[in-house]
Amino acid sequence: MARIWRNWARDQRCAPERIERPRSEEELVRVVAGARRLKVAGSGHSFTDIACTDAVMVDLSRMNRVLDVAGEDVTVEAGITLHDLGEQLAARGLAMENQGDVDQQTVAGAISTATHGTGALFRNLSAQVVGMRMVTGSGAALDIREGDELRAARVSLGALGAISTVTLRCVPGFTMHRIEEPRPLDEVLPRLDELVDGHDHWEAFTLPYTRMALTLRSTRTDSEPRRRPRASAFIRDVVLENAALDAACRLGRRIPAAIPAINRSFAALVSRTEHLDSSHRVYANTRLVRFTEMEYGIPREHAAQALERVLALIERRRLRVGFPIELRMVAGDDAMLSTAYGRPTAYIAVHQYQGMEYESYFRAVEAIMEDYGGRPHWGKRHYQSATTLGPLYPDWERFQEMRRRLDPEGRFENEYTRRVLGPVGR
Repeated sequence: MARIWRNWARDQRCAPERIERPRSEEELVRVVAGARRLKVAGSGHSFTDIACTDAVMVDLSRMNRVLDVAGEDVTVEAGITLHDLGEQLAARGLAMENQGDVDQQTVAGAISTATHGTGALFRNLSAQVVGMRMVTGSGAALDIREGDELRAARVSLGALGAISTVTLRCVPGFTMHRIEEPRPLDEVLPRLDELVDGHDHWEAFTLPYTRMALTLRSTRTDSEPRRRPRASAFIRDVVLENAALDAACRLGRRIPAAIPAINRSFAALVSRTEHLDSSHRVYANTRLVRFTEMEYGIPREHAAQALERVLALIERRRLRVGFPIELRMVAGDDAMLSTAYGRPTAYIAVHQYQGMEYESYFRAVEAIMEDYGGRPHWGKRHYQSATTLGPLYPDWERFQEMRRRLDPEGRFENEYTRRVLGPVGR
């Protein structure tokens, strides 16, 4: 009987021919050379079918070591998770310059989908990559350090080859002071640029039907970390942000008409809190509630207007949405397929609780984002194809040329890459 692979959200599944778990680059080379078709899977935290295959699936979780530290350049195996990397960097007095709020992803998976974090002066995770080694469609390991090869490989959707190692340009370790505070949305949006530019990292979550936003503002500091007491951390991270949210969403799924009232009641529970700790512990949030997600990157200057349009859409159509909408900002970068390519970017992420209808909501939001030249997050749901995506990326054809050179036979193709990139031979 075929083994079933599922993603974190449990809404993508496939039955690979077999799952290979190499322990080294040498073993990875043998796996690639011996497979007609294959796909590398990270931790499964993408909401799309990007990792799904009925051919050979490659699980890099055993390739999880820190290999070398040369000053602030750290070389790691591609299967190490951001959580484990954060701890190992901290032990060496180092840190990642920026990071997202999920740390269960593998390094290779996070960079390959342009995972980004937040901060007006900080680029996404892939921009921290100064080199990598990749096993290409020829079955040979290629050292990538500069030029178009690196700009393509930083965000590659797994379509160029199997990444074996990644070299990251890190920074000296630092402490982050984060203040989480509920604020009226009507106070936040008119001051959006001031709030974003006035803090190292800033983001907001707003619940539909409430006009309230939970703002997270973080400042880098030289202060000593002050770990939260275990009990208070459990109450905040597990009880309120997960168990209570899950209970509210379950109730909303059972009684959809009550969602506006449920959201207002839940928003009233949110209070101010502070967190002072090593950066990798502040960046990451505990995620126990299952959901599906779509996220778009748009030019930063349209953030407030686009968010207001999404909220108005929900209320006008009385959509059953009990999950927060997330707003973040990042600096532009130069990876060919980065959603922030060439422009300061605002990310608007919409979610729907497990088991609830999401397509009508997501398609309507997507139509709004298209008005601003929005680019969908590669690891989250969207309804775009190569035909609609190509015009959004100035270096689209350069990436396709690199793909044809590194994987001419389409060894790393799957249904997802054929849909969003087109067949290799096109």
